[in-house]
Amino acid sequence: MKLHRLDLTGFGPFREHQRVDFDAFDGDGVFLISGRTGAGKSSILDGVSFALYGTVPRYEGGERRLRSDHSFLGDPTEVRLEFTAGERRLRVTRAPEYDRPAKRGGGLTTEPQRAELEELVGDTWIGRAAKPREVALLLDEILGLNAQQFQQVILLAQNRFSRFLLATAAERQTLLRTLFGSRRFEKYRDDLEQRRKDAQRSLDTAGEHARTLLDLAERLIEQQGLRGEGEAADDLAARRAAVTLAGQRASYRLDTRARERAAAEETAVAAERALADATAQAERLTQLAAARAELAEREADAPRIAEDKERLTHARSAEALRAPIDTAARAQRARDEAVEAERAAREEWETGGGLADDDLHAIIDAITGDLALWAAAAEQEAALPAAEVKLSATERAVVAGTAQVAELDAQQALLPAERERIDRELGDARVRAARADDLRAECQAVELRRAAAEQAAALAPVASRAEADHAIASAASAEAATTVTALLQQRLRGHAAELATRLVDGEPCAVCGATAHPHPAEATDEPVTDDDLTAAEEARDRAAEHARRVGEAAREARDALTEALARAGGDDLDSLDAALTDLRGRLAAAEAAQDAVATLERQRAELDDLATTAAAERDALRERVEEEARLLAAERATLHAQCAQVEAARGGHASVAERVAEATARRDRARARLAAQEQLAERTRAADAAVRDRDERVAASAFADVDAVTAALLGAAEQDALDERIVAHAQALGAVRARLLDLELATVDATEVDLPAAQAARDQAAAAFTAAIEAERDARAAAQQLDDLLRRIDDAYADVAAVADDADVVTRLADTVAGRAPNTMKMDLETFVLAAELEEIVAAANLRLTEMSAGRYTLHHSDAKASHGRASGLGIDVLDAHTGRLRSPQSLSGGETFLASLALALGLAEVVTNRAGGLRLDTLFVDEGFGSLDPETLDLAMRTLDELRAGGRTVGVISHVEAMKEQLPAQVIVETMPEGPSIIRQDIPAPVA
Repeated sequence: MKLHRLDLTGFGPFREHQRVDFDAFDGDGVFLISGRTGAGKSSILDGVSFALYGTVPRYEGGERRLRSDHSFLGDPTEVRLEFTAGERRLRVTRAPEYDRPAKRGGGLTTEPQRAELEELVGDTWIGRAAKPREVALLLDEILGLNAQQFQQVILLAQNRFSRFLLATAAERQTLLRTLFGSRRFEKYRDDLEQRRKDAQRSLDTAGEHARTLLDLAERLIEQQGLRGEGEAADDLAARRAAVTLAGQRASYRLDTRARERAAAEETAVAAERALADATAQAERLTQLAAARAELAEREADAPRIAEDKERLTHARSAEALRAPIDTAARAQRARDEAVEAERAAREEWETGGGLADDDLHAIIDAITGDLALWAAAAEQEAALPAAEVKLSATERAVVAGTAQVAELDAQQALLPAERERIDRELGDARVRAARADDLRAECQAVELRRAAAEQAAALAPVASRAEADHAIASAASAEAATTVTALLQQRLRGHAAELATRLVDGEPCAVCGATAHPHPAEATDEPVTDDDLTAAEEARDRAAEHARRVGEAAREARDALTEALARAGGDDLDSLDAALTDLRGRLAAAEAAQDAVATLERQRAELDDLATTAAAERDALRERVEEEARLLAAERATLHAQCAQVEAARGGHASVAERVAEATARRDRARARLAAQEQLAERTRAADAAVRDRDERVAASAFADVDAVTAALLGAAEQDALDERIVAHAQALGAVRARLLDLELATVDATEVDLPAAQAARDQAAAAFTAAIEAERDARAAAQQLDDLLRRIDDAYADVAAVADDADVVTRLADTVAGRAPNTMKMDLETFVLAAELEEIVAAANLRLTEMSAGRYTLHHSDAKASHGRASGLGIDVLDAHTGRLRSPQSLSGGETFLASLALALGLAEVVTNRAGGLRLDTLFVDEGFGSLDPETLDLAMRTLDELRAGGRTVGVISHVEAMKEQLPAQVIVETMPEGPSIIRQDIPAPVA
């Protein structure tokens, strides 16, 4: 990382803009920042730190006085740093929070902190971040160092780099933890500690689980009565053995209950079998009696079943003649209906004027021909009213259209005059409205002057009262001052009188030495005490302060009154009110004229639109009226022709429709009579044929006549019912005879049985079997529960052993990482890691300390065990080559401490830089401490610093040591101006030719 230039404005002691051009020192490599104490040398480093991180190392824990005390309220405060990180040229601008005058309303307002980061791309600065948080995040990513790391490796700030050498182990651990980000090792330790606690809890939980299972097993043993004599025990092993014995007893009890259950089962099965045999025997005897009764009943129904068989046989024979008989009956009924229909049709024909012997076919054909001719005339006749209505409507439309055309012509004739009137009024209104903006501005100006005049009128008495109060307070202050003066004079006179009492003629005066005392002072009646003088002085001060405040109030009142009068322009309220009233009236008239302009413009546009629309409507209306007139002539001609055709078709009737209806009715009657005659002939032939076929079939059958057949016929349902009753009787009779035979054979030697006794024996055996089952179930459940608990107890003990082994491993590891036994060094993991880093830092520091101390001093990393239980591994000792003994860093002198601290800080910077990803540091600052070195040691330190610039590195040294001014001609000089602020000058020697 390389710094190029730093701009400071209103920052620290710098009120005006100051610039430090670091690039100007590239040729020298090492430059001096010099100046008087308090001039602001360290403020340059403060600006670098504030620009990059928004923090200043010197102000940590105290007030951040970043804004210059020399800045005026309106002056800005800003720091801008331009630098290169890697291959990127960046510029960061940052400003702290400070108070500035408010832009409106007076008083102060807080200017918020701001930050901006830009990158140079080509020749243009491109913004990368514009808020403090965004700038901080982006810079953290670019730099790779936080503020503390940056101030340790680049800004070796005043009184900071010696802190690391002289720190305690705990303080050194805190600093190293920040620099190397080692808190993750602390988290490892905490995680292991949590795992240790979790493992111990798991071990306790496993042991408690085993004891809980033993308690459950022992309660079950007590409930089941399985405990032996004298088996009570306290230790876990004995308790487990007692549970094992109880399990064996439960197994033996289970075997016993199983045998008892098997015996009870055999007894119950035998009793159940005996009851079943007895029940079956009683059932067979009952069934035998019932079968005999049913057989007698079936045999008694035999005569009735024989009658049903004979009836069913006649019905089936007659069923073959059912169809011819039904067909003949239907044909006869149809013939009778046709006779009646033919009679009715003949009577209707004759009633309508027809004759019995008319040729119906000829009449129907003649009427059909006439109707075809009259149908078109009937349609025309029906359409005549609508045609007449339409003709009337067309006539009215033509008349109305003609009137509308005339009306539109009259309206259009009026439009030119109306347009001329609107144009005339519009011109006048525009002239009046043109003054509206000017009048409005004049009105606002007069309103502001009137408000100022009103304010001045209100401020005038206030200013007068303030002046009067100021005069009174000034007089009171002068009077109080006069009182103090009088008291002082009176006290002096009192002192003189007191001295006069001690004067002796011929002896010298203690004040003037004179031996003659011609006019000794006389004593006053009331001497002035210190209390009197103090009270008078306090009264004088209060009066003076009051007079000052009242004077400031009077001045503020005068200023406010003068400012208000100036804004009022010297006019009074009455004249301003009159002017304002006149302006408002003129403005209202102008605004009304503006409204009138808008209204008239709208009316003229509407009038133009109306003229265009009316012309278009008139043309369209005229064309429509002409078209309707042509249609009217055509409709009149068509209607006249239709009327002539309809009149010819009416004949002697009132209308064509009436004549068509009469002819249609006569043709319908003729058609109906002709159809009735044809249907009667056809049905007569069909009836005669059906009767002949019926009579022939009945004659060929076993029946005497048609009536006998009809009497024998039965419906299908009735035949099915007879057939089912006959079949059911035969089946039931056969079945009861077979069952009766079987029962008689099975009960040849049957005797009566005692069913209640067999039932009681069966119930008793079943109850004993149920009790045996329950007893076996309970014994089995107890045995299974004890066996399961014993297995779970064994698993729990195995888990305890496994958890104990794991807990031992985790506990030992956690204790070691946390620095507890068996860790004899009491060094936790984080301290161990930091100790390795410290060892590398010390090695890097010794490369420079050995040279700067001429080989006398080297630093040693100490991991000796600390006392009083403190952490070990972060100690630093100093080996003195002159004595060969290790020394504490606190025993070094001031100059030796500076050299050791500088070497250690440079070593720390090198190691931290490597840990930061190899960030190259091209600029380095060292703040003060060189004044404690003798010339020879200072020369060694300067050679060490000179080595730092190898490879293009630039080193800035802050010091007021004169010898360093001689050795470092390239300088940044901070000077304090007479009025207070500081300025920065750069002194760069000319290059040697």
